[in-house]
Amino acid sequence: VKPGMVPPPPGEESQTVILPPGWQSYLSPQGRRYYVNTTTNETTWERPSSFPGIPASPGSHRSSLPPAVNGYHASGTPAHPPETAHMSVRKSTGDSQNLGSSSPSKKQSKENTITINCVTFPHPDTMPEQQLLKPTEWSYCDYFWADKKDPQGNGTVAGFELLLQKQLKGKQMQKEMSEFIRERIKIEEDYAKNLAKLSQNSLASQEEGSLGEAWAQVKKSLADEAEVHLKFSAKLHSEVEKPLMNFRENFKKDMKKCDHHIADLRKQLASRYASVEKARKALTERQRDLEMKTQQLEIKLSNKTEEDIKKARRKSTQAGDDLMRCVDLYNQAQSKWFEEMVTTTLELERLEVERVEMIRQHLCQYTQLRHETDMFNQSTVEPVDQLLRKVDPAKDRELWVREHKTGSIRPVDMEI
Repeated sequence: VKPGMVPPPPGEESQTVILPPGWQSYLSPQGRRYYVNTTTNETTWERPSSFPGIPASPGSHRSSLPPAVNGYHASGTPAHPPETAHMSVRKSTGDSQNLGSSSPSKKQSKENTITINCVTFPHPDTMPEQQLLKPTEWSYCDYFWADKKDPQGNGTVAGFELLLQKQLKGKQMQKEMSEFIRERIKIEEDYAKNLAKLSQNSLASQEEGSLGEAWAQVKKSLADEAEVHLKFSAKLHSEVEKPLMNFRENFKKDMKKCDHHIADLRKQLASRYASVEKARKALTERQRDLEMKTQQLEIKLSNKTEEDIKKARRKSTQAGDDLMRCVDLYNQAQSKWFEEMVTTTLELERLEVERVEMIRQHLCQYTQLRHETDMFNQSTVEPVDQLLRKVDPAKDRELWVREHKTGSIRPVDMEI
């Protein structure tokens, strides 16, 4: 995509063209229209066709972006003080006038843009209204373009670094939740072990009658309950703890790859910016040299001076061409970084939603298992309840008396 293409009038395209399902159009900070597939997160400068195989904008070049597999970040070293590092604006993908040209339009460019840490933004005083990619949501892709002052130091942290840190923190929280469930399992296992041991205790084992039967059932219920808790702990391990621990096992490694990907793009952008500044300085020197030789010509006319002026003019023109080429390369690098940032921040957003939903589902599974355990525990004491309702002290006394009676003849008074 060549930066500097003339965009269609804002709003005109949306009124006359129906986009294919899943596609939405937006305007870049300089008013240039681009398209986003909300299903695949693909971004392109070319208007997508409603009919497969038929290009919608002949002559344009689609920049088809492969969906990012994980996440990433750019940790650029600040080249300028982050005066407006708090800005939550998308980067300017405008034309070559962003950074300069061979003509003396630098002053006008400086009024319209501001470069922070090698990234060019619209100037806050002249910034046009920007349409958010997801205006109804607090989306990652809209609020992490600028760098932020590091609260723990004098440097800055790139917006993407904050997103990457959140992803890694989420992975750590997931790991800690798994460890928490592991502790819960241990408690269940210890509890089941103690219940089973207590069920074998011989205390009050000589109780007789219907009450003795009820007491024996009480001890048996402990053994049954122990088995319930052992099964609960086993299901916690297989259905909650293990999935939490194993979800995205290679996540940190994948995040590191993505970090390097965006960091490389940011470094390339910084390199292109340095080339622009070098070319700008060279152009200034060539123009100054040309101006000095022109003044010398006014003082004294000579063939040598005229030749020097022609040579200086050629060098100045060449320096201007070099600057334009460097600016074009810079804008291409910035456009690539911009496109990758949109795609990958949307991917990070999707990954976070997926992580939260996964944890929610497994915690719901935990509560479900807990309810089932309570139900099974209740079933272990139901036989105890039934026997306790049958306890009959009078019948127990009768049975005991029949078995242990010594005689039913009562004593009488002694006669003289």
